[in-house]
Amino acid sequence: MTLKEIIAGAINPALALLPAKMDAPAARVQMLAIGLQESRFLHRRQINGPAMGFWQFERGGGVRGVLTHPASREHAYRICSTRGVEPVAAAVHPALEVDDVLAAAFARLLMWTDAWRLPVVGDEQGAWDMYIRTWRPGKPHPQTWRGVYAQAVVEVGGGHAGVA
Repeated sequence: MTLKEIIAGAINPALALLPAKMDAPAARVQMLAIGLQESRFLHRRQINGPAMGFWQFERGGGVRGVLTHPASREHAYRICSTRGVEPVAAAVHPALEVDDVLAAAFARLLMWTDAWRLPVVGDEQGAWDMYIRTWRPGKPHPQTWRGVYAQAVVEVGGGHAGVA
């Protein structure tokens, strides 16, 4: 899928289901960069692993975290209801493989749980740090981050500071 298709088919509809304050250029850049880093928007199921969706959520990690964190729980339950998915990890996890809007919403909600402010567009290191804090990848690939982050910035068209 192209990034324009991801934005139109997953990110825009997901952000439309969330409070307006969650939609900012910085959030869109971060969502694109993380999706590119995790799956290149090619793999909805992790190769040789348990993660699902373009943002590669594990059942007991990101899925459970979004469903239980005080900052995201209410939003996650509402999104699950809207998308016709029971708000439990056992149901959400497999749904992420087939529902890109649900996956994008969970990606934004996981970012929302971060105690730090969302990095401003152009803060490549801050964006990397947030990715590491929130996704906690088992095998991070810092050598690819600069390229995927730059691609995300270009696609979003720059922007200004985001929200928490």
